[in-house]
Amino acid sequence: MTYQSSKNNSFSGRGKKVTIVGSGPGGLSAGMLLSSKGYAVDIYEKQDKVGGRNSFFRLGDYVFDIGPTFLMMKDVLETVFEKSGKNLYDFVEVVQLDPMYRLKFADGRELYPSPDRSKMKQTMENFSPGSFKGYLKYLEKEEKKYYKLIPCLSIPYGRISDFFSKNLLSAIPYLDAHTSLYGVLSRYFDNPDTKIAFTFQAKYIGMSPWTAPGTFSIISYIEHGGGIYHVTGGLNRLSHGMAEAFRQSGGEIHLSTPVKKIIVENKKATGVQLENGKVEKSDYVVINADFAHAMTRLVDEKDRKKWTDDRLMSKNYSCSTFMLYLGVKKEFNDIPHHSIIFAEDYKRNIDEITKDMILSDDFSFYVQNASVTDKTLAPEGGSTIYVLVPVPNNKSRIVWNEKKQAFRNSVIEALETKGGYRGLIDNIEEEEIKTPEDWAKDHSVYLGATFNLAHSVNQMLYFRPHNEFEEFKNCYLVGGGTHPGSGLPTIYESGIISAELIMKKDGMNF
Repeated sequence: MTYQSSKNNSFSGRGKKVTIVGSGPGGLSAGMLLSSKGYAVDIYEKQDKVGGRNSFFRLGDYVFDIGPTFLMMKDVLETVFEKSGKNLYDFVEVVQLDPMYRLKFADGRELYPSPDRSKMKQTMENFSPGSFKGYLKYLEKEEKKYYKLIPCLSIPYGRISDFFSKNLLSAIPYLDAHTSLYGVLSRYFDNPDTKIAFTFQAKYIGMSPWTAPGTFSIISYIEHGGGIYHVTGGLNRLSHGMAEAFRQSGGEIHLSTPVKKIIVENKKATGVQLENGKVEKSDYVVINADFAHAMTRLVDEKDRKKWTDDRLMSKNYSCSTFMLYLGVKKEFNDIPHHSIIFAEDYKRNIDEITKDMILSDDFSFYVQNASVTDKTLAPEGGSTIYVLVPVPNNKSRIVWNEKKQAFRNSVIEALETKGGYRGLIDNIEEEEIKTPEDWAKDHSVYLGATFNLAHSVNQMLYFRPHNEFEEFKNCYLVGGGTHPGSGLPTIYESGIISAELIMKKDGMNF
């Protein structure tokens, strides 16, 4: 299937053609920007719908997001639309969540963070007396850090000299790169559970709060400073809206059309060969596939001097996720949209995932009860229950076909007993399980590492695969495997960076 539209002639785009491999959020972001400037852009997507892991699927009458369920930093996406001559809110309906989520700890105590400061004061003081003072200090300090660091994410870091940019040099005192995330939050709070409430966000990048660089304290600030949002119909509607905006600017999306290989001639990308054998030539190629998967499957080894198979395997990768998607003929109106249920020994659970690479008997898990906010996702009286359990990636060599059913049963029991989803077991109508092996097989995620390369100091900025790919010319990278990193806002930013690098190369203003 191909989406088509007449080409936008408001800018010439220098008559250049761009091929984008994959219609995930990074590819759509780059495609929107380039097509709006008159480039002839074709996106080739192997699935039958757009979005990659930011897409959806149905189980009977229930609709589920495949991957992301939190929308934060929506200003980044607003910018993509604005730069493309569009308005985000013409394409999607966005709802702010209050409370942002429910946090449940081993002793049964619960914390309901709110974007409303007056509510948050009472919430914090009830949870840990005296903690609101630390919370105000946290907001003050982390706001300064946020505004210093965010401009650094828009720099490509394709050259070592980019480390000497004005933005990064001024941000150095705020980086906390050699302090752990948990260590940074210890400046504000004494209570261990309160620290966890502001560091569990390390799971968004697939890391441990005790090893993730303190730089990432801005993630929890992004939530508390800017709020968390839901998109009616699911976050997959963001990809749908981006695809429609892209189409309106003249772009074409070719669904169910997998790419077999990147064509490289004289150390320059000149197009792609499709699985059907057809060759599509272009001036630029943008790779939106999982980085390591793309290198090992789409780029010939002879064209890779730096990113060899051995080097890719030697890198540090994020954890993976065990997923349960449940269509339940029951409503849970007393449970918020998002919940995180912590293990009794949270640090041990994290160490088992990231260091020991084993399945935890005592595990933490995330639950989305989206139907409490959005009645479009389930039949009347029903709920879509999305469950994510952080687990080791496939370097662990866990044989999931032997483990998944027993682990599924443990998760279901935990939903009822720890999560508060009473009556869930007897009301499950539809169900799907996704293991790390499924992420690798069905979604082409290298090692099933759903958050891509780990975000350690030696794998960030210049040390991450470059947006302007260093192996051969006229090839650009977007997605979680390149700079700035994983997570929807940073993936959108990778699309902006790569599109602007292409336009800059052609002498165009942006």
